[in-house]
Amino acid sequence: MTTLSNEVAEPSTSAGAPLLRLEGVTKNYGPNTVLDDVSFEIGNGEVVGLLGDNGAGKSTLVKIMSGVVPMSSGAYFWEGEQLSRVSRPETERLGIETIFQDSALVPTMSITRNIFAGREVTNRFGFMKMREMDAITTEILDSVVSIEGIKSAKQLVSSLSGGQSQAVAIARAVHFKRSLLILDEPTSALAVRATEALLNYLVHLKSDGVSSVLVTHNLHHAFKVCDRHIVMNHGRKILDVRREDTSVEELTAAVVEGAEGIKRFRRGNALA
Repeated sequence: MTTLSNEVAEPSTSAGAPLLRLEGVTKNYGPNTVLDDVSFEIGNGEVVGLLGDNGAGKSTLVKIMSGVVPMSSGAYFWEGEQLSRVSRPETERLGIETIFQDSALVPTMSITRNIFAGREVTNRFGFMKMREMDAITTEILDSVVSIEGIKSAKQLVSSLSGGQSQAVAIARAVHFKRSLLILDEPTSALAVRATEALLNYLVHLKSDGVSSVLVTHNLHHAFKVCDRHIVMNHGRKILDVRREDTSVEELTAAVVEGAEGIKRFRRGNALA
């Protein structure tokens, strides 16, 4: 189903209530409206592309979905039930993990300590099981995103390149995800091989029933792995369309020119 307004598309992969639904979400910072009456949903086992130019409101929407910032108005539903309070501890409890543009790692701590920060594996006396955490860290760094140049899970994050740090943040979110993985421009600092590994992983997650939201400027990446695409423009949702009902060219027109670009593209196709 395709929408050219703030109407909500039908869930694409779930027969019942969607995994997550935001309804009429608005976010104001003083006199500035960053999100304007946005309705957004994610089905179970669905990969959704969240697209738009800089300033479209994508990152703010990600932060609201993640419980990092509150909405000014609107409603947040999880599996059909409205949440009265949305906070990071609550979304973490629901199994939502987010990879933000800012990886939010602690440079003076090891890779292992960063991955398990706040969720350390401990024994019955409260002491951290460093050997076990190091082993888990090594495994997920090797299996999720191929990272070259990391010699040990004990390395300090300050010794890593930008791409390596981003891969560590991805590995952390992927390890703790249970229901929903949100990725805000995750491939911006990754090498080609690591990017391909991550995109393939998102497809693999669907078979485990885990949903994903991919925020990216690379429309070819989005079109390759996403079941549905949502395009934002100046804080509003202007397109909600399944992959088989659109094209990279239409998505490009929507991102670059907004609603007028979609209309122009469709007029051109109708005349062709």
